[in-house]
Amino acid sequence: MDDAGLLRLSCLELRALLDKGEITSFELTNACLRRIEEVDKKVNAYITVDRDGALMGSKKADEMIRKGESRPFTGIPIGLKDVLCTKGLRTTCASKILKDFIPPYDATVVERLRAEGAVILGKLNMDEFAMGSSTENSAFFPTKNPWNLDCIPGGSSGGSAASVASLTSCASLGSDTGGSIRQPASHCGIVGMKPAYGRVSRFGLVAFASSLDQIGPMTKTVKDCALMLNSIAGSDIRDSTSHPSPCPDFLDYTDRDIKGMTIGVPLEYMSEGLHNDVKEAVEGAISKLEDAGAVIKEITLPHTEYAVSAYYIIAPSEASSNLMRYDGVKYGFRAGDYDDLMDMYIKTRSMGFGQEVKRRIMLGTFSLASGYYDAYYKKASQVRGIIAEDFQKAFNECDIILAPVAPTPAFRLGEKTDDPLEMYLSDIFTIPVNLAGLPAISVPCALSSSGLPIGIQFIGPQMGDHLCIQFASFYERLRGNFGECPIS
Repeated sequence: MDDAGLLRLSCLELRALLDKGEITSFELTNACLRRIEEVDKKVNAYITVDRDGALMGSKKADEMIRKGESRPFTGIPIGLKDVLCTKGLRTTCASKILKDFIPPYDATVVERLRAEGAVILGKLNMDEFAMGSSTENSAFFPTKNPWNLDCIPGGSSGGSAASVASLTSCASLGSDTGGSIRQPASHCGIVGMKPAYGRVSRFGLVAFASSLDQIGPMTKTVKDCALMLNSIAGSDIRDSTSHPSPCPDFLDYTDRDIKGMTIGVPLEYMSEGLHNDVKEAVEGAISKLEDAGAVIKEITLPHTEYAVSAYYIIAPSEASSNLMRYDGVKYGFRAGDYDDLMDMYIKTRSMGFGQEVKRRIMLGTFSLASGYYDAYYKKASQVRGIIAEDFQKAFNECDIILAPVAPTPAFRLGEKTDDPLEMYLSDIFTIPVNLAGLPAISVPCALSSSGLPIGIQFIGPQMGDHLCIQFASFYERLRGNFGECPIS
């Protein structure tokens, strides 16, 4: 089997081969590294490739397997969004201000995967500090969509999605603040899940908007997604927002039926602005699920139209606060030519942050300023509560909500960089989920008329991650073969 054939296998299939001794982690990791060497110069998914660390990790994993200490991700090579702290390995957040930052500790999710013997291939490109929807805001280079190199992969976890789609990692981790896992997963034809807020520890995740951020899996299949969620989910004493409830075995929900269960379809999401290819894909999925025994029910989420406005007050406000720490004093980039402390602050932040990050810091600082707080941040927080209530009422009528992920298939590189408002609307169907703290999963649905992937999302009730997995897995089986990413 050639490298591409091997790397097309799911993590579960690779797990079986590793445990049977039909392949070693060292061989599998070398296949990934060769694939990175061949393909990533076209895609630009990786900021940092840790070749030596990955090969060393694979040898340790092989030893674990020989001793009978195999765990779900023992020996599986994965990539990490470069917003997750990795001990001894550069973590940049795709920003000039952190281009040489090496953390002294691992994020909890990284710690848990390392404990299982997962092999860390490297750090994946993203929009700077996770602020963007296309991975064009990276301080280093834009990432390209493996299905069409002229198109964006989505953002901000574009590198994470592109690495899985281009077979340069077997799975990856991303983060989702307003759709940053689900939207690139949709555009790159993979599975991406935003767990419920608090389901996965945020310790070691470099913060963008702390009340919205969540770490989640990006994988080839829903079963792999469930497997990875099993490994990273659970409470953490170092994260006061992590949920104390025990986690179910998410893999146990991947073979369950949905017959007789109710799927809510929000009228507001099937709007006039929806691209025809996306609308047809969603309607086709609804029809298949109904034929398979699901009950389809139209629902309403009446305050959806205010979600983007509320988000772009709340998220920049929290970003403004979180990014105050990057001042050139303790770590990261520092401007070299300055007159005094204040001049150093100004020059460091002006030179270190990119245009989009500076735009959001200014938006957030304005919203929090004396005299504007009540009119902006306080009101946006109230709208957030109303949007959460909309979802609560909807889940009195249905078990799960089915919706588009993005209003269009992946757009061309550079198409929206000059129009921030148009770019912000790329997340119109994903942002409400973050505001409400709900779980949601994007699963590949169809190809557009130009051959680009289109995903649908299943949105679950509070802490209903298992229901997202159940419905997505059922639909994945119902859909059948999706097609292979053409990059070689």
